[in-house]
Amino acid sequence: RRCFAAFRQLRQFLQFNSGGCFRSLVVPLIHSRLDCGNFVLVGSPIYRQRLLQSVLNAAARLTFRLRRGDHITDVLAILHWLRIPERIDYKLAVMAYRSLHGQSPSYLDVLRRLSVQPGRRQLRSSTSGRVEVPRHRLSTIGCRSFPVDASLIWNSLPANIQLSPSLSMFRKQLKTFLFRRSFPDIII
Repeated sequence: RRCFAAFRQLRQFLQFNSGGCFRSLVVPLIHSRLDCGNFVLVGSPIYRQRLLQSVLNAAARLTFRLRRGDHITDVLAILHWLRIPERIDYKLAVMAYRSLHGQSPSYLDVLRRLSVQPGRRQLRSSTSGRVEVPRHRLSTIGCRSFPVDASLIWNSLPANIQLSPSLSMFRKQLKTFLFRRSFPDIII
């Protein structure tokens, strides 16, 4: 509701601003509200993610002054905005990177690389940067916890992204990877 209330306020500025200026207003207002709560939607049903996706679609339509029935996929690709499931994966992967490189709060330092496991011999997979997936039951809330989901997303990333030397390089490569997964028909 707050996002749509912000849309109503932004429509007043639409007639006075150019596309680029208006876009610079929409991104911080809407994206900050979307990203603030989407971290808890990991593993949630798709219908809950669709609600946030409708807000993102409405922001894109407002930015390009489209009608409600107009197709939105090309607009999202032009704006380089990830869809909600990919945005959630992006946040989790960035937090996993920070956790693995000691840049996160101590309560998020729960991911362990395979090569660091005590009592294990060196595996070929240990050089790729893979992490251990904690045991969990599929029917419990534990499968939606940070250690489980972050390690699953981390292990699904290609090795060149996992082994990025810096956080900025990691974010850039990760967004490109998720953008290609989100929009496979569009050439970057």
